[in-house]
Amino acid sequence: MAEGLVYKSTGSWYVLQDDAGKMWNARIKGVFKIGNITSTNPLAVGDRVDFEVENEGEQSVMINGIHDRKNYINRQSPRHKHQHHIVAANLDQSLMIATLKDPRTSQGFIDRFLVACEMYHVPAVIVFNKLDVYRDKELDKLAELQAIYEEIGYKVVAMSLRLGTGVEEVKALLHNKTTLISGHSGVGKSSFINAIMPNSTIRTRDVSEWSGKGQHTTTFAEMYDLPEGGRIIDTPGMREFGLVEVQKAELSGYFPEMRQRLNDCQFNNCQHLNEPGCAIKQAVVDGEIDEDRYVSYYNILESLNDKKY
Repeated sequence: MAEGLVYKSTGSWYVLQDDAGKMWNARIKGVFKIGNITSTNPLAVGDRVDFEVENEGEQSVMINGIHDRKNYINRQSPRHKHQHHIVAANLDQSLMIATLKDPRTSQGFIDRFLVACEMYHVPAVIVFNKLDVYRDKELDKLAELQAIYEEIGYKVVAMSLRLGTGVEEVKALLHNKTTLISGHSGVGKSSFINAIMPNSTIRTRDVSEWSGKGQHTTTFAEMYDLPEGGRIIDTPGMREFGLVEVQKAELSGYFPEMRQRLNDCQFNNCQHLNEPGCAIKQAVVDGEIDEDRYVSYYNILESLNDKKY
């Protein structure tokens, strides 16, 4: 029995790297059910697995076991509304690449991703890319968002791949860590990876002028070894980030600025809507919690009304 790390998942076939650094094509033996997790993909990039060679001399192997995960990030399956999809497993951090122009990443999208990171105990970094195309309006918004997210404990970096601004700072954050790279299509994920890995061959596409939205270039999640140590996991561009496994009563606990005030609410089961003595709503009124972050909380809470998993 040998051990390997999943570097690529296509849904039915996987690419593994064994402990000696050799790459293998692999399939799953039988049906995997991991604890209470039911997902469209039983294995994800970043999983550590046991495998055996079926026939000597062949490059394909059979996966017959999976090691315990330290964490993972889950989302609503893009194709099956009531199913889950594991984006990646065994992460040290996640890096959300966002843009305020060409295309614009909404604060709601960022906040949904941050909630997922909080749920699964994955530290998050926010990188605002395409700094070179921002005008005064976008620069003012960038300063506002940077202040909001840094105040509640997130690392925020402004970057321009075209100018080289911020690239080394982000690169340093990746050193000797396994990092999930995520964001909308067109925000520059593939260009960023090409910039920090000169020998990579990841395709890039321009943002569609007709729709203003990025075009997908990555079909499946895939992991790459960084030249100076560490690994990155490139994911398909996401148009939206559907949250799963979120309980209404727990949602506010995934907003750090709310979490520290929950004990100050009059009621233990306060949902921070119309209840009297709500410390969260008072903090919004007092300017201690950003109003747009509260709107994100409210929108996510509303979206949980019709979800059954």
